[in-house]
This record gives sequence, structure tokens and C-alpha cells, in this order.
Amino acid sequence: MFGWKRKLNGLNGLSDLMSQIRPDLSRESLGVGPDFPGVAPNPALSSDAQKRNAELRTGVLALGVLVGWRELNSNPRVVLMFDVETADGTSFRGVADEDLTITELTRLTLGQTLPVRYRPAVMDHYVALARDADPARVRQLFDEIASRRRT
Repeated sequence: MFGWKRKLNGLNGLSDLMSQIRPDLSRESLGVGPDFPGVAPNPALSSDAQKRNAELRTGVLALGVLVGWRELNSNPRVVLMFDVETADGTSFRGVADEDLTITELTRLTLGQTLPVRYRPAVMDHYVALARDADPARVRQLFDEIASRRRT
């Protein structure tokens, strides 16, 4: 019937389906809470994922320490997990769904600090790599966070 949405075998949507197919992408495995909407099977076909990615491109700058990643397919599309610290002192587990080149993928190391962007109004654990971040601003943010840790 038109307009009728059927639940997928008792699941609450694609994010639950994705965690059934890939348990390593479940909320518990990624270390995030129930506010995390889940990893989209194909973000190019998900209007929510496209909107989220557009908002993250203009999000607030923060620093993320890489704590793990999961490869999704051969693009290589990866889910990166960060311990994120913001300029205002907020810390949270962030998850970035990124398409990386083979070179970028081989340069990933646990403990690496990278600039990320997040949406403070939403706080759904999604972040994005801030590839366009001004190096001077990233250094300033790093210094702000380091000085707060010393005090």
C-alpha cells in the first residue's frame, strides 16, 4: 500500500538493521549513547545523512583523538571513532563516516589528533574531519585545550 511503512522484522529502522548486519557498528561497539542515529548503509542515498554532512561541513571546530576505525567497503569508506574535546571543555565520543583515499587510510594511527567539526546544537555524536581547517586556528585550539588541562 502507498504510504505504509513496514518494520523490518521488528527492527526500528535502517540503523538497527545495520547493527544487525555489522555488530561492530552498533551503538555499544562504537561507544556512543542512544542519541546516535546509527551508520547509514549508503549515505549518498540517505537524505538525513546528506543533510547531516552538509551541516557538519560548517560545524564548530574541535580536536579528536583517534581511538579506532572500522572499514565499511572498498571505497575505502571508514567509520572513525574519536575522543573529542571542544574549545568550551566538553568531551564526548565522536563518530565520523568518511571516504578516505588509500594514502589517508594507511596514515591513520591510533592516538593521532585530528581537527574535526561537530554540531553543538544536536550533539548526536557525529563529527566530520575538518580537512579545510586553518592550521593556525587548529594550533590555537590545541593550545587552548592544553592550557585548560594544565590548570
